[in-house]
Amino acid sequence: MRLVMVGSGYVGLVSGACFADFGHDVICVDKMQDKIDALNAGRMPIYEPGLEALVSANRSAGRLSFTTDLARSVAQAEVVFIGVGTPSRRGDGHADLTYVHAAAREIARSVTGFTVVVTKSTVPVGTGDEVERIIREENPDADVIVVSNPEFLREGAAIADFKRPDRIVVGTEDPRGVAVMRDVYRPLFLNEAPLLFCERRTSELIKYAANAFLAMKVTFINEMADLCEKVGADVQKVAKGIGLDKRIGDKFLHAGPGYGGSCFPKDTLALVKTAQDHGSPVRLIETTVSINDQRKRAMALKVIAACGGSVRGKTIAVLGLSFKPNTDDMRDAPSLTIIQALQDGGARVTAYDPESMEAAGAMVENVVFGRSAYEIAQDAEALVVVTEWDAFRALDFERIKGVMRDPLLVDLRNIYSSADVTRHGFRYIGVGRGSTAG
Repeated sequence: MRLVMVGSGYVGLVSGACFADFGHDVICVDKMQDKIDALNAGRMPIYEPGLEALVSANRSAGRLSFTTDLARSVAQAEVVFIGVGTPSRRGDGHADLTYVHAAAREIARSVTGFTVVVTKSTVPVGTGDEVERIIREENPDADVIVVSNPEFLREGAAIADFKRPDRIVVGTEDPRGVAVMRDVYRPLFLNEAPLLFCERRTSELIKYAANAFLAMKVTFINEMADLCEKVGADVQKVAKGIGLDKRIGDKFLHAGPGYGGSCFPKDTLALVKTAQDHGSPVRLIETTVSINDQRKRAMALKVIAACGGSVRGKTIAVLGLSFKPNTDDMRDAPSLTIIQALQDGGARVTAYDPESMEAAGAMVENVVFGRSAYEIAQDAEALVVVTEWDAFRALDFERIKGVMRDPLLVDLRNIYSSADVTRHGFRYIGVGRGSTAG
């Protein structure tokens, strides 16, 4: 099939490359000429494991191309996906649909023949109705069906998630739309991926509800971690104990410095605003948002307390900057709040991340970036694990101890046990690990 992805960011680029790998002919469109030039030269605008090779293979096969010419691309397409950004709107927290509406107008002016327009961006309930209204207004004669098809891709594992999804959600009750979307996803039938068809508004809400529920799980285990520290329990064992219950599951039960990234912060906030607008407030999600915002700075206070109550004049080495491993995404990363709070306390901050230092450099000031954990630990009073990259899981503590001013590890991701670290002469502070925890 002939597919077009409007938007060549995270969602559009990953989805477009995967669809092309299924055998579809895909054109990814973006307004930013420099991004398109880079993609045509084989340079990725984001870090995602396996993406560069996937894009290269499908470009070479002639199934994937990149352009700024939306009109020409849409005119020859059978299916047009809208995969543009929907950031939180300044001032009120609602999802900013400016790019979605603009894409809808341009698509409406360019479609020829029967076309399915698919909203893949994360959008509030009712957005599909507005997209359809815009298209009808711009082009009353257009033979178009507007469908919702939210993405459920985890950064760092997006390609695997796309090719082996838990489910595929499609919001349309139009028989022609159903038939086309079945053809689009037919390659996944071999993997027996569940294909859920529902109403368009239901599909839009499924995406927000899923992210909100996962954000609540993260926040719940973080609160349990705080309690564990007070009562002398181990949050990792608590998480395992409850996670073995099949009704709960073990995913997203890892205590840490709070959630960040491109989805959870903006989607939980957007759901809160949507619910308020419709007179049906979601109290659990409102509380989740509030707790998570407070937690990031609380983790900085944890570091300060571990350093004796003050970091003024001290060097604090931060391991990991991106909001999670295997991505360079710095959006709402806990490291940003933690670094700022440490600097507010008078600390000198050094930092290392395998992929996100360039992005972080545009978002933080007066941070000294290094090329390794060992380099940034030089003369540091504390080494703080903020992001759990695999590269940080087998550190040479004897080597690090030799360069640090004070051998203190504050492990905000619990990637080490106290016994593993203290035998090298370090003091160890984890998250949610009381005095009896190992």
